[in-house]
Amino acid sequence: MNETTPSPTLVASALSMNYGARRVIDALDLALPTGQVTAIVGPNGCGKSTLLAGLARLHKPGGGAVLLDGGDIQRLSARTLATRLALLPQEAVAPEGLTVAELIRFGRQPHQGWLRQWSAEDQRVVQQALAAAGLEMLAERPLDALSGGQRQRAWIAMTIAQQTPLLLLDEPTSALDLGHQIEVFELVRALARQGRTVVMVLHDLASACRYADHLIAMREGHIVAQGPPSEVVTPALVRTLYQVECTLLTDPETGSPLLANIKRATA
Repeated sequence: MNETTPSPTLVASALSMNYGARRVIDALDLALPTGQVTAIVGPNGCGKSTLLAGLARLHKPGGGAVLLDGGDIQRLSARTLATRLALLPQEAVAPEGLTVAELIRFGRQPHQGWLRQWSAEDQRVVQQALAAAGLEMLAERPLDALSGGQRQRAWIAMTIAQQTPLLLLDEPTSALDLGHQIEVFELVRALARQGRTVVMVLHDLASACRYADHLIAMREGHIVAQGPPSEVVTPALVRTLYQVECTLLTDPETGSPLLANIKRATA
């Protein structure tokens, strides 16, 4: 895989986001660490996916701004933004019969134009994306013939081919079994080791603790804690987020927090 350009800084400044007439996020400030995996966690309806949509410019802010290297992303052209930031939505859909390689080629679209048609360089990038996702032997297989984990890795490979230094993933492991979840998380960790900044919305706090370098915990549209999981995850935070009691242990291999003895919190 080609070296990516240095990871840009992505910052939310007094960001407010609305869902219809309802304000979901209000005056939120956030600076994402570059070259790391950040997980956004919190209960259903807390604003995780809304925040990600705002960071990706899918929805216009109701107030404040999202700044990419200090510039408002609302002022960037779609092509410029697509060369610097890639988004994998929660429910990505591809045309029936599309093969893995054909899907990944879509990642090269931001690099195409009237004077820049498909090239040997584009083909090389697609092959590198296939290799990065461990899908070289499945390149010509239809997406609908893959397992859930293979299919999700194919979608992530498409964002790899886009060659952006910043990846936003909305619940990339939803509906996957444990083995396929690990496939996806290991790919995400490999991308971070290559210098990419990865931000993912997750429901599973345990996975966020294990695979993320930086954790953003949200409740009711506000950030209630952020930092390395080993520093910010406490029984009090777990209770605040999910109204459950737990005992925290430490993974002897990774040093990440492990949740045990989980039960519904009493009033």
